[in-house]
Amino acid sequence: MKRNLIFIGMPAVGKSTVGIVVAKRLGMRFVDTDLLIQEREGKLLREIIAEKGEDGFLEIENEVNASVNAKNSVISPGGSVIYCKEAMKHYKKIGTIVYLKASYQTIKRRIKNPKKRGVVLKEGQSLRDLYYERVPYFEKYADITVCEDGCRIEDTIKNVLNAVKKYRKTTEFRKKLDNVPKSKLK
Repeated sequence: MKRNLIFIGMPAVGKSTVGIVVAKRLGMRFVDTDLLIQEREGKLLREIIAEKGEDGFLEIENEVNASVNAKNSVISPGGSVIYCKEAMKHYKKIGTIVYLKASYQTIKRRIKNPKKRGVVLKEGQSLRDLYYERVPYFEKYADITVCEDGCRIEDTIKNVLNAVKKYRKTTEFRKKLDNVPKSKLK
């Protein structure tokens, strides 16, 4: 079974905050790939974006995320990782992808200044535009979706833990069922 959990979602959904606590509760390691990117480049995310542009940043993000070699870890990539095909293919192979979902209103309330937050926005693109552009990607890649609208952080953590437990039980059951000869299922 794939033991890693990869958290995806918009900036400010709590991928790192929730991820650290979930990792502690499950006895797992925690990996924040934004920190790996900053460490590799020797710069803050917003400095990398300003210097290399959106495409240059996404190239770096793809390389770093596609090379994450983790076992029994909760991995928190940046929100734009869903544009990185190699990285997402890698994550689907090594783990279960958990989408922390929040409404646009929730995200807008949490993010005061997208640029300071290191959010990659195209020229003339609003946070609303970005949100509605990314949602289909999050939904496409997610194995598990946890909605956090109206939830306190403790509720989101509990909901993630419950969803992961349920998903793992269901996945194990399906695997066992796959090994049962078809003749015995009639």
